[in-house]
Amino acid sequence: MKNPNRFIVALIAFALIASSGPARAEDEGRDREGGPSVELTWMSIANWYFKFGDLRIMMDGYFTRVPGNLFFGGGGGFKNTTAPFSVDLPMVLKVRYALDAGGSLDYVLTGHSHFDHSYDTATWSALTNAPIIGGLSTCLQAEAEGLPRSQCLNVKGGERLWLSDNVTMRVVRWNHSGSHAANPEQHDPVELKAAPIPDPVSGGLRAGVAEDFPNGGGGRMYLFTVGHGQHRLSFFVNNSASAVDLTQDIVVEGVNYGAPLDNLRKAMSDAGLASVDLWIGTGSVAVAQLVVPVLHPRNYIPNHWDGLFNPFLPGLPFPYKDAKLKAYLDEQGINLLPQTQYFDKYLLDRDGVTKVPNTAQKQKLGFSDVQPFTVTSVLRSAAVSNSGDTTGECDQ
Repeated sequence: MKNPNRFIVALIAFALIASSGPARAEDEGRDREGGPSVELTWMSIANWYFKFGDLRIMMDGYFTRVPGNLFFGGGGGFKNTTAPFSVDLPMVLKVRYALDAGGSLDYVLTGHSHFDHSYDTATWSALTNAPIIGGLSTCLQAEAEGLPRSQCLNVKGGERLWLSDNVTMRVVRWNHSGSHAANPEQHDPVELKAAPIPDPVSGGLRAGVAEDFPNGGGGRMYLFTVGHGQHRLSFFVNNSASAVDLTQDIVVEGVNYGAPLDNLRKAMSDAGLASVDLWIGTGSVAVAQLVVPVLHPRNYIPNHWDGLFNPFLPGLPFPYKDAKLKAYLDEQGINLLPQTQYFDKYLLDRDGVTKVPNTAQKQKLGFSDVQPFTVTSVLRSAAVSNSGDTTGECDQ
């Protein structure tokens, strides 16, 4: 029998606080002149909180921080673990309390099913009753942790989902970063075939990428359009990428899901877009050189570059730095908007993308508005940039 203790705790916590949270804001997600707008809050790693008026979406939402010393084996050292690990429910609740509207959510998205993306997904869904949208592996992980199958929508790529009257999301099948030669257990597209079995004592799962958290068939990335007609806003978000095979077909169990760049072109065409207002993306200049000619983004926010195992509450561990990528973006006339602290917030509206204050939410978590970096952290950032590792993904 599966151990239900973890979600009993989560559901009790939800029951205690659901009735006491503030009412949802009844705005229309529009700027001062009546056009559509989106608030985008980067919460660390590849964790995002998107607010389209009173529609609220969390992507990934991983705050548990599985200890790095549990992992071993494989090309990147993340193939297996020495023990199962449970979700850090107090940390998830702490983040939830910092969000607006009492932490209510309408959807929980996952980009792919590695531990640093989907480990807390089922917990967020249980706490908020928000349905999950992700790949098969993410759905099976949620089922293992006590959620009904109906709570998770398994998307394969190519879907067009109307999340509200004003927001449309297209699912883009993608690959994971790395390579078959260097770290096949992390890079190659693999889906779970059945729900994992939680540890009978702790109720935890095993975070290894060859255990309960494979990448989930490569990944699902998302192209959003907001509003209607010529005043629509648009942005694309991806949390993994590898230049070695963005042009190669993704094949899982004999089924061909197409090449990532071809899938992105199809999504752009279906949306009637020649360019996007914003690309939230991860990867090196080599990735950008392939993706930019398809997206033609006006703005770029880096994603998944701050490491995997740094504790969340001390804030951003080191500053963003990728000189080669910045030079390429500058050549293309693309505005780079790097983060300076966890819970940095951006506003996308008809005027473009700007950083906006998020002091109240940051203070709830003990963050300064801008992280006061030490000399050591600045040197670490330079070392990461010089090594070519700016993504912080589990395969780098």
